[in-house]
Amino acid sequence: MSSNRPFAYGDKVLLLDNKQRRYLITLTEGGEFHSHTGLWPHADLVGRAEGVVMRTTKGTPYTALRPTLEDFVVEMPRGAQVIYPKDLAPICMLADIGPGVRVLESGVGSGALSMTMLRWGAEIVGYELREDFANRAKANVRAFLGEEALDHYRVELRDCYQGIDERDLDRVVLDLPEPWQVVPHAMEALRPGGILVAYLPSIIQVSQLREAINSKQWNGTRSLEVLHRGWYVEGNAVRPDHRMVAHTGFLTVSRFLG
Repeated sequence: MSSNRPFAYGDKVLLLDNKQRRYLITLTEGGEFHSHTGLWPHADLVGRAEGVVMRTTKGTPYTALRPTLEDFVVEMPRGAQVIYPKDLAPICMLADIGPGVRVLESGVGSGALSMTMLRWGAEIVGYELREDFANRAKANVRAFLGEEALDHYRVELRDCYQGIDERDLDRVVLDLPEPWQVVPHAMEALRPGGILVAYLPSIIQVSQLREAINSKQWNGTRSLEVLHRGWYVEGNAVRPDHRMVAHTGFLTVSRFLG
């Protein structure tokens, strides 16, 4: 969260070198930042303001910033493959995530989508098959959003294909290989007007999901993908980057009519 206070032990810090390489660290008593360019003790950063430039024993500068959610998602410890920032925000928009919205999320993976929806104010129940993924997701949520975020985040070791216990949910958000198996359960769990969003890597999977929700009980169904192309801007040299983040996954959204 936003904070103007000086850095303190326990804080996460994003370090940027002159080539914009990124290093995510946690300040600890007695800790040191080491690289091939030298080192500096964590104690030297404690009490300093965000944006300060730290220099290693060899004089190499590193700019210290508080990590954004985007920074943390890309650099955080993970077990499962994460959904990347270019898809996280569109998912929240398509699902109309906001304060107090009740969400069933499955599976939670490393918690990237969970953190994003929690930041937007959602109340989340997560179903996850693997205990190590569930623990990693909760640890990442705690590490970035703080212990209080867990008051709005409950993860159960459950198979979403076997059913959903919750009722009158506002949203069902799925990152699963066979979301069509969840559709009958979502129809029991969602309130009228609720929204289902699924993230899938293959268009064949999208086709199977679309077939499962091809009824008058669903409305406004659409599928899309988000492409991310950066631009090179240096003086009068302005052009699209030679590389772009193209396909990561397809997003499918539909409104349940009841």
